[in-house]
Amino acid sequence: MTSLTWNDLPSHPVRWWGFPVLMAMRRDYLAVISAQRPLGDLVAQTILGERGVDVFDPELLRAIMVDHADALVRWQRGPEVFAELMGQSVLVTEGATWQRQRRMLMPAFTPKRVAGYAALMTEAAVQGLDAVRPGEVAMDALFSHLTMDVISRTLFSTPIGGDTGAAAEAVQVLSETALAEMFWPVTLPNWLPLPGKAAKRRAARLIHGLLGRHIAARRASGAVKEDLLGRLMLLRDDATGEALSPQEVYDQCMVSFQAGHETSATALLWWSWLLAAHPKAQARVRAEVDEVLAGRVPTPEDASALPWLAATLKEAMRLYPPVAALMTRRLTRDITVGGVKLPARTLVRVTPWLLHRDPRWWPDALAFKPERFLPGAPDEIPRGAYIPFGIGPRVCLGQHFAVLEMTLIAALLLQRFELAPVGTEAPKPRMAVTLRPDGGLTLRLTKRD
Repeated sequence: MTSLTWNDLPSHPVRWWGFPVLMAMRRDYLAVISAQRPLGDLVAQTILGERGVDVFDPELLRAIMVDHADALVRWQRGPEVFAELMGQSVLVTEGATWQRQRRMLMPAFTPKRVAGYAALMTEAAVQGLDAVRPGEVAMDALFSHLTMDVISRTLFSTPIGGDTGAAAEAVQVLSETALAEMFWPVTLPNWLPLPGKAAKRRAARLIHGLLGRHIAARRASGAVKEDLLGRLMLLRDDATGEALSPQEVYDQCMVSFQAGHETSATALLWWSWLLAAHPKAQARVRAEVDEVLAGRVPTPEDASALPWLAATLKEAMRLYPPVAALMTRRLTRDITVGGVKLPARTLVRVTPWLLHRDPRWWPDALAFKPERFLPGAPDEIPRGAYIPFGIGPRVCLGQHFAVLEMTLIAALLLQRFELAPVGTEAPKPRMAVTLRPDGGLTLRLTKRD
């Protein structure tokens, strides 16, 4: 039986070598990929001579991302953009360097190790939430503060302090800039007097300065601490006994700081909106938190006793995955999936936003139904249909950290406040590196007795 080829896949007509499509992606990436979905489960597209394929079926996705993982590398433009700020961290490296970094870092992010950070998480959350005044609250600022304080204490054993607002704004500037730059073949020098370049320079200086001061102070003091920076400095490769270089320690701190707070803050933003918009679900979660915790601060052991809270967080990440589109991969050799031969150098695009909202895998797909994720739910979720933390060997290293952090913060928030919408319109999603509510999110918080 002769396989189909990439040329046999359905596709939209392309004009002007695909340049209009590229500009449309820059304006609204998810809208462009959503227009691909009706054509099939493997859909072709050519942009500026690059062959690409969108994958919309969980089984085909796993065949590519898991079974043929050894045939994939990151599309080079994404790592080029991220490496400018985050250096040669585990997020962007490839081959033997990535394997070594991943192997060395994994012990620092096991569930048992992450549980050891729980007291730092709750300390930051309690302090931050106790300072919140009831009324209309900017939830994006609140969650950015909480998660940034968590990662600062986890990395450096130090509260974020007064740097929170400026640092959170800097991260958003860099996220917006990174997405825009991915749609150009090269990054123009930052010194050029172009729109956005000055803001990017200021944001990068602030983040580098913030982390650089902490790391320099630790090295100067010679102190040995049990925080993440301390663990990174003590890591040794089991195979060679080699340590991370000072630059690698810096780069891993940078990616932990950036990714370690922004994705969690984004997930909590959408979760808070969905609970505010669904008061019955909120009441059920609140009752569960009250019953299990009885007013005390939660611990890692409580997470398994809060299944409804866990289900609401998972459903929020289904409807609004913080990373709505995964970094594109490139095939290094020919592979065959679903009877279709994809040639080497084909770009593979994966979009959780669409996989998570496909009615074939999710009955009543656009509805908020946390019960989908409760133990014993009637509808089995196909593997590959739910990938908020990615899929394959590059699945998010910090997923256990993020889940515990979100669970603890969510429980502490519900102990203190009832959430209600301000206005009737749902927030409009806007994608930078993460999927944020356009214009932010304000909710009305009422203090509980």
